[in-house]
Amino acid sequence: MSVHVNLVDLTMVYRNSGAASVEDLNLQVEPGSLFALLGPSGCGKTTTLKMVAGLLEPTAGDIKFDDRSVVRVPAERRRVAMVFQKPLLFPQMTVGENVAFGLRMKGIDATTRKQRVAEMLSLVRLPGVEDRRPGQLSGGQEQRVSLARALVTQPDVLLLDEPLSQLDANLRIEMRDLIRHVQLELGVTTLFVTHDQEEAVMLADKIALMIDGRLLQEDLPSMFYERPKSMKVARFFGAQNFIPGSVVDGRFVCDLGTFNLGHEVSAGPGTMTIRQEAIEIGPGANAFEVTVVRSIYLGTATRVWVAVGGVELQLTVGPSYRFEDGSTMTLRFPPEHLWVIPGAEAVA
Repeated sequence: MSVHVNLVDLTMVYRNSGAASVEDLNLQVEPGSLFALLGPSGCGKTTTLKMVAGLLEPTAGDIKFDDRSVVRVPAERRRVAMVFQKPLLFPQMTVGENVAFGLRMKGIDATTRKQRVAEMLSLVRLPGVEDRRPGQLSGGQEQRVSLARALVTQPDVLLLDEPLSQLDANLRIEMRDLIRHVQLELGVTTLFVTHDQEEAVMLADKIALMIDGRLLQEDLPSMFYERPKSMKVARFFGAQNFIPGSVVDGRFVCDLGTFNLGHEVSAGPGTMTIRQEAIEIGPGANAFEVTVVRSIYLGTATRVWVAVGGVELQLTVGPSYRFEDGSTMTLRFPPEHLWVIPGAEAVA
């Protein structure tokens, strides 16, 4: 049965370290969901995963499974399975023996082990490979076997620590689809660690963005693009356009002019942002004439830098568009795609 995972003021300070690797982290992971811990290297996401697994004891805070604290519960009794960046299969064992290892440790009989191993290998789309050795597998197949080994014990919580980072681009896409399929099929509560925002958005029901050991935003994937809570969040998700100004009478006033907004925001200083793919060519609401600074053809799109009112902005349009440096055009900034981050946060 899927469990609810609740992290309460979770803090980890390593010995001889002056700063917390994880500080006052509060997260709610719904039963049966796939939850991504996202952030750059060293932000504390793997440390968080190890605390949930019982491999590290937190300095402070609590970890609850269905309102039951597991901080003092040994790792082997938490019903948690973890998949690491590297498969870590036993080379002297067959694939079947690797997958069955956890069951054998639990004293499960040979007949049941064989049946469960076959079911798991079929689920990860590797039927009939029980008798192969890990050395006969590709990197993607090894990671599938590692996933099967984690799931065969029927854990309450599945932890994935950047399991796709060692794979090439095509295999990563294939494994993303497989992980989501398996997770939905089994309904196991899953925490997935990654530094790749595209990966998190494609896989997760919800995302927690961590930087420097602190939680910056916990939200639905779309909200990180459409409603970032800070400049750091917006930049991490690839936003490039930031315009300082102030909200006056429900509109945003800046050096470019006055913009109508598609959302309510309190009066005062702020920074307006719009995704580069949301800016449109042509007249309409919030339209301005701009000068093309430069453009780059990217194959599937064209990236354009423009200047207006002393501000340089970026937009992304279809690959068929061509622009000359120094030419002018009219751009519109749809109100529904504008977002104001309140406060006098510096743009630089």
